[in-house]
Amino acid sequence: MKKEITWSFNNSYSALPKLFFTKQKPIPVQAPKLIIFNNSLADYLGVPLQLEVFAGNVILGGAEPLAQAYAGHQFGYFTMLGDGRAILLGEQKTSSGECFDIQLKGSGRTPYSRGGDGRAALGPMLREYIISEAMHALGIPTTRSLAVVETGETVIREKYLRGAILTRVAASHIRVGTFEYAAHFGAVEDLRSLADYTITRHFPNIATSQNKYLLMLKEVVKRQASLISKWQLVGFIHGVMNTDNMAISGETIDYGPCAFMDTYDTTTVFSSIDKHGRYSYENQPKVAIWNLSRFAETLLPLLHDDAHEAIEIAQEEIIKFWNIYQNHWLAGMKAKLGLYNSEAEDE
Repeated sequence: MKKEITWSFNNSYSALPKLFFTKQKPIPVQAPKLIIFNNSLADYLGVPLQLEVFAGNVILGGAEPLAQAYAGHQFGYFTMLGDGRAILLGEQKTSSGECFDIQLKGSGRTPYSRGGDGRAALGPMLREYIISEAMHALGIPTTRSLAVVETGETVIREKYLRGAILTRVAASHIRVGTFEYAAHFGAVEDLRSLADYTITRHFPNIATSQNKYLLMLKEVVKRQASLISKWQLVGFIHGVMNTDNMAISGETIDYGPCAFMDTYDTTTVFSSIDKHGRYSYENQPKVAIWNLSRFAETLLPLLHDDAHEAIEIAQEEIIKFWNIYQNHWLAGMKAKLGLYNSEAEDE
């Protein structure tokens, strides 16, 4: 029996405290045209092809569109951010009970646009579609791309470009930067609300545990260690590993100036503004530790009432990253070479 093709929206994120988002509809576009549609992903989600929905011209019944607020360390410097050109339509619930964010990227200005036009160009949206789907096919956790729609409008960057909107699918868009935003701009109870929501959504098996915030930190460290090892094993360079580009779910998110390394050179970067190689191939595991340290700092009030004790607890978990990462990396490298036993000299 064929699966019913329909939207089944949930809007759980909008139940968080109001500081975490602003309700906002996508800005309609003039002449939408479908460029590419991911049929296999649509079948998995159980959703139909609806051009006007992917263009932001029609809001589905049950959707409560919003722009998410977050902060982040960009090249080491903390700043207030948020969805400057993206709108979360809601969460699609599949027939198997899984829940995925459906987000329009390039859907117009929001309160977090910081002077930008809120739009996106066709080239970068197609790049995200291609690379995110390649990552998925390689077995690397990633956000995915459902559709790219040309808007019929132009966007001005260094020149006039064709505008487009990408429909992005994610386990969620909760980032390290979301927790930084809560810790910096909210009260402890706001932080607790975000942590509880994240646990319910991504780590339900620990929801009733006494030390659930510590267990969440452990799980995020494990997922990131596994993810970064997979990047290194295929020569993937994210390009801009700011804390707002690290997803708590453990998925690769925000494909900007990213690429796969053609010639092995550990100092390779793929961002024109990364003049000092902060986000080079060789630095990605170290940056992951740095980003996770910022995440752990936000959780300190939830880890222990005593600040010094909380810091010790957090540090103990963060230092575990390297061994977990190394084990994943070594297992992957051995598999590439067909080494199936373990010896001291393997590395």
